[in-house]
Amino acid sequence: MIRWRKSTYSGGVENNCVELSDVDGQVGVRDSKNPDAGHLTLTRHDFTALVAHMTSQP
Repeated sequence: MIRWRKSTYSGGVENNCVELSDVDGQVGVRDSKNPDAGHLTLTRHDFTALVAHMTSQP
């Protein structure tokens, strides 16, 4: 069973929420408002790069 938690990067005015989980040693990412739509699985390295990129955007 995969246990999801709401990301600390979620929130804001638009209520953009993602949930994260450990999926076989990788990072699972899904839309908290549509959890049945599936999830994206990233390596920890790629997830770190994604967060760095997203936080650098205006």
